[in-house]
Amino acid sequence: MRSGLPPQLCTLVVLFSVISLINAFYIPGFSIKSYVDNEAIPLQVNKVYSDRSQLQYAYYNLPFVCPPTGKKHAGYASGRSISLNLGEVLRGDRIMTSDYDIAMGQDQQCQYLCSHRTDRQGVKRARKLIEEGYVAEWIIDNLPGATSFVTVDRTHKYYAAGFKIGYKEFSPSTGKQKYYINNHITLVIRHRQAPGRAGRNGGKVIVGFEVYTKSIEAAHRDSTGCPQDLRSDMDGMEMYIAPNNTNLASKYPSSSYLPEEDDFDDGSTLTIPYSYSVYFREDESIDWAKRWDLYFNNQEDSNVIHWLAIINSLVICSLLTVIVVMVINRTYRQVHGKDVSGDEGKLLLKRRKPGNGTKSPRLREKAPAGLLEQKGEAERGDDFSSDEEFVEDITGWKLLHGDIFRAPQYAGYLAPLIGSGMQLVFMATGLLILSCFGILNPSFRGGFVSVGVGLFVFAGIISGYFSSRLYKTFGGVNWRRNTLLTALLFPGLLFTTMFILNLFVWAQASSTALPFGTLVGLIALMLLIQLPLVYIGSWYGFHQSQPYEHPTKTNSVARPIPKQAWYTQSVYAALIAGFVPFAVVFIELLFVFRSLWQDKSGYYYVFGFLSIVSLVGILTVVEVTIVATYIMLCQENHSWWWQSVFIGGGSAFWIFCYCIVFYYTKLDIHGFVSGLLFFSYSFLACTVYGLLTGTVGFLTAYAFVRRIYGCVIN
Repeated sequence: MRSGLPPQLCTLVVLFSVISLINAFYIPGFSIKSYVDNEAIPLQVNKVYSDRSQLQYAYYNLPFVCPPTGKKHAGYASGRSISLNLGEVLRGDRIMTSDYDIAMGQDQQCQYLCSHRTDRQGVKRARKLIEEGYVAEWIIDNLPGATSFVTVDRTHKYYAAGFKIGYKEFSPSTGKQKYYINNHITLVIRHRQAPGRAGRNGGKVIVGFEVYTKSIEAAHRDSTGCPQDLRSDMDGMEMYIAPNNTNLASKYPSSSYLPEEDDFDDGSTLTIPYSYSVYFREDESIDWAKRWDLYFNNQEDSNVIHWLAIINSLVICSLLTVIVVMVINRTYRQVHGKDVSGDEGKLLLKRRKPGNGTKSPRLREKAPAGLLEQKGEAERGDDFSSDEEFVEDITGWKLLHGDIFRAPQYAGYLAPLIGSGMQLVFMATGLLILSCFGILNPSFRGGFVSVGVGLFVFAGIISGYFSSRLYKTFGGVNWRRNTLLTALLFPGLLFTTMFILNLFVWAQASSTALPFGTLVGLIALMLLIQLPLVYIGSWYGFHQSQPYEHPTKTNSVARPIPKQAWYTQSVYAALIAGFVPFAVVFIELLFVFRSLWQDKSGYYYVFGFLSIVSLVGILTVVEVTIVATYIMLCQENHSWWWQSVFIGGGSAFWIFCYCIVFYYTKLDIHGFVSGLLFFSYSFLACTVYGLLTGTVGFLTAYAFVRRIYGCVIN
């Protein structure tokens, strides 16, 4: 029996993949943009974000920054939204053109931007964002503006994406915190000669974008609005509006205490002057192809830990490999009648009852109802007395030959879930391969999510094929219902959960909230593209393919399952078996969690290490599933279908527990919505991971069971 895709269906998959890649020849990060002297360079503003919150906000939606004027800069009107891919929208990006005038090679010691008035609510909002450590992300030539750092030994320089929008300091005179806004920005743009013909024609490429911030009070400015002396120490621009005691007294007439801060809007405003400086510095030490390395240099010391993670995973996997080899070797010996003593075998004496003229069939004959054949009984048959017809050598797992392939309960849900799991396997494999080849990299902003969604959608044809063929194997007849469940069950649950979470984020006016148009687009993607692809795969798998062949026939009456040991029961077996794959991947997970939740200014880029650990982790899932399934069969338990899924996906439970521990020990997240988003996203990610590894476990157990029972029959 062939379990792979037929050639015709493979052709369809390739066709749809080619169609999806027609407009994908341009890969961000691989196309060099050069500038000649005095050529305008657009600066784009994106969003503000914090390691202490899961809520992000569009930069131009902040009430205390200079709004766009609509004037043209570098050929674009300020405030114009830049087209975003799906991944950028899902990650909360809101990129827009700005009013900053920058031209290649032209230094500007100071340029006045605007004086923006903000009310008490704006000041309060700024203080809150400064308190939570929000940083802003600006972009030049696809490079995020970065804060520059130097290692302790001063041998390496590295970048952290983004820059602080403000800072706070303790005031000894008042005993309270003061909040200051960074209203003067110094931009340092590092460049070098462009490669090839562009360089010979005077072209230059940008290899670094550094941002330095300063808070300067509104006073002591010249006629242009710039500070009179940028280099001297000056008082900062404090985000504070003195309370209006008259209004407060009227609002609290019977109180002897008047609060210093109140939400009452009395029309008072604070004027914040904004200015910026631009400096160009030539730097021939940085190649354009390696300009992103500065964002990764601070992670070089962690390479040793990555190697330890790989060694840890290989050791665990090697031990499991030894156990699996022992299991397979013992099974082989049992099948060939060489290991049937003690606890590993049972001697079932078939005696002829008095008055009964029938005989039990010889084992060397073809037994009815799928009775397993045994070898060598003919030679030993003469040694038995008339009362002992023969001795049948059958171990615990062999007794299940008539029930091992009995369709499980809720088979109508198992097949769609396995189909969705195949989608996830295809998606994860594609993402890791593209990441290892460098196609998916930090310069391809939002590319990981966009490509992942695309791979998942176009893998619907694979999902439909495997789901319908498995459904047909279980004896199902309503293949259209199975198609709808495959296309809508798991994706629908994910979409519904994200929609509910989106309502909470909408209420916070965060850019993390998905726009209504994006939600409609996702629904259209699921109904107009994925559903037809699943339908095509389901039709082919149900009508053009045979059900999976099984080496034994199923009895009409199910064999009762004896009382099981506690460690073979569903919950305990899944938890025990799931801990082993978790032990393989948990070290590498720490780096992933840090990049996603703790240090959002950094980038996770070591996909080579991640691919190795993932491969070893999947191999561990395969081996754990084989061992756990063998133990279950030896306990004469033939309900292995769902159990194999739970065992394969059991590590998802431990990963979610790891997320909880990480939240309380490593993170400093504030707010109900931020906490809700963290745990909800973590749960969704663990669910996806659990279904992926559960599908691997199911396929492993299915292949293992068919193999060992096929060997007995043959």
